[in-house]
Amino acid sequence: MAKRSKPNKNSGGKSLSTRAIHAGEPRRKYADSLTTPIIQTSTFTFRDSKHIEDYTKKGKEHFEYGRYGNPTAKIAEKRLADLEGAEDCVVFSSGMSAITTTILSLVQSGDHIVITDDSYKKTLEFCRSYLKQFAVECTIVPFGDYGIIERAVKKNTRFIFSESPTNPYLNIFDLVKIKKIADRHNVLTLIDSTFATPLNQRPIEFGMDLVLQSCTKYLAGHNDILAGAVLGRKELIEKIRNLHKSMGGLIDPHCCYLLLRGLKTFVVRVERQNETALKVARFLDSHPRVKKVYYPFLESHPQYKVATKQMNGGGGVVTFEIKGNLNTAKRFLDALKLCYIGPSLGGVETLITHPALVSYYDYTRKERYELGITDTLFRLALGIEDVEDLIEDLGRGLRQ
Repeated sequence: MAKRSKPNKNSGGKSLSTRAIHAGEPRRKYADSLTTPIIQTSTFTFRDSKHIEDYTKKGKEHFEYGRYGNPTAKIAEKRLADLEGAEDCVVFSSGMSAITTTILSLVQSGDHIVITDDSYKKTLEFCRSYLKQFAVECTIVPFGDYGIIERAVKKNTRFIFSESPTNPYLNIFDLVKIKKIADRHNVLTLIDSTFATPLNQRPIEFGMDLVLQSCTKYLAGHNDILAGAVLGRKELIEKIRNLHKSMGGLIDPHCCYLLLRGLKTFVVRVERQNETALKVARFLDSHPRVKKVYYPFLESHPQYKVATKQMNGGGGVVTFEIKGNLNTAKRFLDALKLCYIGPSLGGVETLITHPALVSYYDYTRKERYELGITDTLFRLALGIEDVEDLIEDLGRGLRQ
């Protein structure tokens, strides 16, 4: 069972599971609806000229045009901010939209950023390639080498970006160490905490400036929407929100409704996935046909001590290598009957992906191996099925 998170000053001391159901929404809603209504409109109207002036001159809350905000989206933002312990939040049409808009809002020509080398493939691609067009320099540093990370910081460094846990090896970034480095050099810290969720990891409580979430995954939890969010201090979020209005990566009201629906069961789902993942990791770790298992709450994990100190649970993803070659890996995949073969994570269905065949299919074998993507590496994203059924399915696959 995960530890109870620290309540926010406005949470009334309520637990995370209670806030995941109620936070951010008014007690009484339109038409006495129990659930938050979907406000499906592109344009909002004003009652009269005074209403306009109250909005434009006095700053009273009102919605003008769908690209600038929506009531359903606003409730999702309030709930996510409450769960993360953040002052404010902006929701986006995808996790990558959240990442790219956030980065662009924080840098200008001549700036420098530091990012760790096992960040998400598309995040690295954006920082390494596209930022050059804006004369923003990017230094990619080895994950976990905090000496190199600190030496990479320059006078014009704007922020340090990393993920924790990372994909696919589930490395854990030491948030205490990176906060000290950032404070010494007066730079911002950005953490993609998608694999952890606000239940398992609380980056803002460790002093991180901004937290990024792909809400597509555990927060929505049903493999049926794309959504992203950035959360943090109000002044930083306001800068990001202003660029978001121009970039247009807005999430539609129906997606926000589904996100809110998913958040209501977020805690019970992730607690179940934590428990299942640990049992599956231990099963795989003891199996004679498995070469190596990567899971933050296994004692064999290189950052086990850091993980158990700064996380409430190990998460729902287990990465492992089997013995054999590429043909062995294909036979294993083809023998699975319960686990779906698919590239995402965080939903109620268990998904397994083979990075060499899916995410890195366009790399040569040598290029893949330099990145640690071997022929027999798998990433397993546990759902909420019965753990014994999952273990039986994996065992059958390994027997092949």
